Amino acid sequence: MSDKPPVFTVTDRRKFTLEGDLRDESGATSVAEGSSKPAEESSKPAPGPRLVTQKAPEQAPEPEKPSAEPSSPPEDLASPPEVSAQDEAAAHHAYQQSSEHIDTMLRAANPAAGPTPAVSFEHVIQSIYLSAIVALGAATEPGQKPRIDILGARQSIDMLAVLQEKTKGNLTEKEQRLLQNALFEVRMMFLEVTNAIAQQAQRPPQGKK
Repeated sequence: MSDKPPVFTVTDRRKFTLEGDLRDESGATSVAEGSSKPAEESSKPAPGPRLVTQKAPEQAPEPEKPSAEPSSPPEDLASPPEVSAQDEAAAHHAYQQSSEHIDTMLRAANPAAGPTPAVSFEHVIQSIYLSAIVALGAATEPGQKPRIDILGARQSIDMLAVLQEKTKGNLTEKEQRLLQNALFEVRMMFLEVTNAIAQQAQRPPQGKK
């Protein structure tokens, strides 16, 4: 076999030269296979205008969709932090000092007034009971239209019911009777007011039959 490398012909089909003259289309160049020069020339970019491609912009990542399940509340909101015995004692002592200071100011302003009675369980019942009957319009002055807060009254009644449930078996006979009577009275007042509201809603407007 002959060691002479095969020869192939490369034809330049460009119509114009680098100087802008019309190129002779018959020109052809013979290049031997394995020659490094044509490979180097072919790797160079051809003169003249080139097509420039732009890199497609990267798409921004899609935001994560919120989970349909409601997230659980943080632990610090789910339950209050535990107060140490030292902090509780310090707060109680500061409260007592502030309360005594207020009593001293009141006695100085009104020497005839007696000492302020201590708060008892009866006071707690009476406070919630009064809130309920005021919300039901019992404190309305004569000649005025009663202003009823039916939702506020129901909340006060429910508070008395919770108080009765949580203190069951831990009250004196007097405290238990007072709470039972207060709860019975406000419940009956609530039924009376709600029945009156329902009857008024069923009446036709005045002037219409």
